[in-house]
Amino acid sequence: MGTTRTRITLALSIAIGLLCGWIGQAKPLFTDAFPPEEFAARRARVMEAIGDGVAVLQGATEYPAYVKFRQNNQFFYLTGIEVPRAILVIDGKTKQSTAYLPARNERSERSEGPVLVPGDEAIKLTGIERVADRDTFAAALAALNEQGRTLYMPHRAEALGAATPHAVADHAADSLEDPWDGRQSREAAFVTRVQAKAPGVTVKDLDPVLDAMRLIKSPREIALIRESTRIAGVAIMEAMRAARPGQYEYELEAIGDYIFKKHNAQGIAYFGLVAGGTNAFWPHYHAAQKQIAAGEMVLFDYAPDYKYYTSDVTRMFPIAGKFTPEQRELYTIYLRLYQALMTSIKPRTSGRDIRAEAGRKMDAFVAGFTFTHAKHREATERFVKRFKSGDSNSIGHWVGMEVHDVEAPYELYTPGMVFTIEPQFFLDADRTYVRLEDVIVITETGYENLSSFVPVEIEAIEKLMAEPGLDSYNPKAIKNDPPRPTP
Repeated sequence: MGTTRTRITLALSIAIGLLCGWIGQAKPLFTDAFPPEEFAARRARVMEAIGDGVAVLQGATEYPAYVKFRQNNQFFYLTGIEVPRAILVIDGKTKQSTAYLPARNERSERSEGPVLVPGDEAIKLTGIERVADRDTFAAALAALNEQGRTLYMPHRAEALGAATPHAVADHAADSLEDPWDGRQSREAAFVTRVQAKAPGVTVKDLDPVLDAMRLIKSPREIALIRESTRIAGVAIMEAMRAARPGQYEYELEAIGDYIFKKHNAQGIAYFGLVAGGTNAFWPHYHAAQKQIAAGEMVLFDYAPDYKYYTSDVTRMFPIAGKFTPEQRELYTIYLRLYQALMTSIKPRTSGRDIRAEAGRKMDAFVAGFTFTHAKHREATERFVKRFKSGDSNSIGHWVGMEVHDVEAPYELYTPGMVFTIEPQFFLDADRTYVRLEDVIVITETGYENLSSFVPVEIEAIEKLMAEPGLDSYNPKAIKNDPPRPTP
């Protein structure tokens, strides 16, 4: 009897130990990107903006494929919850929030591991006042209907990985207008269903409220963008080291994929823009099928999605590791124009004033530079003229949870804004294109270039490219690979 009991106790202890080890190695039930207090502060700002209204959002669904789940950006921004089909209600009158989560699915847990479910643990982890079963949302909506409340709901289609506001909006509009498709976005469908179930409510757009909040990044958000930028920069530098004539564009792109995964990125911020030679003339070229020949330049523009935050860094370099005389001249011209813009950035200044100051510096550079190619002078003068004639208050595009992040009205570049500069230089006659891009954070005293560690000067690029790189192009290894099948 005693021996049997000991065996049972030992077996039970082992089982519990294995279970604890399994749980300890599973994905955390709640994100470590931000503490619950930061999400709570964001929800409080929503309450302040909507007054007595109620914000209602739905999270993303599970994928119809074997793809890791990623929450949509607006829902993650307010909750940090990474559970499919979650719903959030933020009540501006009661100053409380409720998350509605699907009930525990034991079969799914046995296969994929535990996820956050309704209960006290979810309240403790998320900091949300109430976490209820998703099936009870209908009763809550009925109560809001009886009260005749105003609901603020996202209208723009949801942004998942590698998305941008314009891309999801255009896709939703094209799908709806397509005579052979006609689908509403999930957000539009959700609004339609809520209004059908609750005809007594008034629905307004929540996106402008969240977009204005997201325009100014918190220190923790900037820290995540800094890490995403660091990873992107490491990928570019490794691509420079590994570059050799005869490589395919996809081989260099694969270095980015490896570096992103190695540094725990959850995905890509956008498809890799790795373009050799004249392919760079298409700014968003991404086919990556060209074999790059000696004497050609490479444009490398690729960044990760790191804990829901992105980056966007671009560099150009010669595939053979040395700039030709003509490449050297054209690249130097562009770099000095680029630096004229970079050095004109100031906090609490309008984009128009920054552009005006940069334009004066560009004029001074052109006047003092000795051009050896007439086509370079003509292209430079067109570039400066186009830059100076632009009436936009923008000098680049916002970066944040999306690589071309959400927009909101603004007059001045203020601390906490994060954006890139990437003026584009075209030499139409030769189908030549030059672009650099850096991630800028406006600070109280100036700005920080998060990607400044990635070389831009010719001497620094050539020095880096002479260093040993990843074994991505080993002729001996390629020679020993199994032959490709004949089509």
